[in-house]
Amino acid sequence: MTVGSDVQSYDDRTVLAKGTVLTDTLITRLELYGILNVYIDDSVQVQPTAEVTAPLPAGAANPLTEEVKDKVEQVAADAGIPQDDGLSYFDRVRSSEEFREFEEDYNRQKDSLAFSLNEMVEKNIKIDAQLVIEGPLEMIKRAGSRSNIMDMLHLMRSFDDATFAHCMNVALLNYVLAGWMGWDEGRQTLALACGLFHDVGKLKIPKNVLLKPSRLNESEFATVKKHSIFGFELLKQQNVGDAVRNASLMHHERYDGSGYPLHLKGAQIDPYARLTAVTDVYDAMTSARCYRGPLCPFRVVELFEEEGLEKYDPDMVLTFLKNVANTYLQTRCRLSDGRVGTIVMNNPMYLSKPVIDLGGSFLDLSKNPHLSIEQLL
Repeated sequence: MTVGSDVQSYDDRTVLAKGTVLTDTLITRLELYGILNVYIDDSVQVQPTAEVTAPLPAGAANPLTEEVKDKVEQVAADAGIPQDDGLSYFDRVRSSEEFREFEEDYNRQKDSLAFSLNEMVEKNIKIDAQLVIEGPLEMIKRAGSRSNIMDMLHLMRSFDDATFAHCMNVALLNYVLAGWMGWDEGRQTLALACGLFHDVGKLKIPKNVLLKPSRLNESEFATVKKHSIFGFELLKQQNVGDAVRNASLMHHERYDGSGYPLHLKGAQIDPYARLTAVTDVYDAMTSARCYRGPLCPFRVVELFEEEGLEKYDPDMVLTFLKNVANTYLQTRCRLSDGRVGTIVMNNPMYLSKPVIDLGGSFLDLSKNPHLSIEQLL
């Protein structure tokens, strides 16, 4: 598809120019800016093509010495990574008893959350917020570590991106990021609660608008944007505290003032809302869409680096991206040119471009900008 008119951000900057041919990456860039629809020029017919990557330059990878190979194997052994048995790391996680238990817990807690939120919205019933968060907290305790939670969520992307699944994901990611930020247990729990309730306002949006498969008109688009205000008004009637209410109201505000509904910036935005803004966008981009599959975490990190760092609390977004990248050290991956390797070292200045062990040679993606990590294995 070809863009029919210039696409503007909320602060009137041009994100895509008229005539731009859309790709998966460009569509995801629109998500990063919170843009829900664009005009398409139906008179232009474009043949769909894969995004092209240039061939690897000669000499871009250096052979590994035996000493370095031994060190890599020792790092893997120290990290508890088993020897290659023909299964990928995520295949082993998916077949584990821990994942089966997490999946059962996730389904049960998602259904429980759906029941509670629907009771609140449809019947105006006062809910026990403490009771709502107890189940997800138990899930976190059983998962054992933040890295395990990230692994489990990575494998849950076959779920649809319904409001309740998204709220569960953001709640767990909020807890993980709050811990990475060094917040105490009480604040981590409050961050989890903010994630659980942040999108409750979507339940006030008519389903024919919220789930409309075609382009929204201006009136429908304006209605969808009101979900943050609807959520705030709903939560004013509940005993959930200011942080949870503010996270619902402000999670689409942006640090540079380009968000909505109040166009707040910087410290004007509640810290729990600033935290939720990061995890909300990350979950949206790593979840499946009707027009694409879930994006690899490193592609999402790359999009944040290219488009989004100034839009989020700098400490929060950099802490999150750094730890996401660290979570997948020693994980096998597939590159955009089809080659398979293992992530062995991160580049602090280019978190989306780590060093890859290709089984006899190193490849520094920061020196090969035409290449990227397409899939974690």
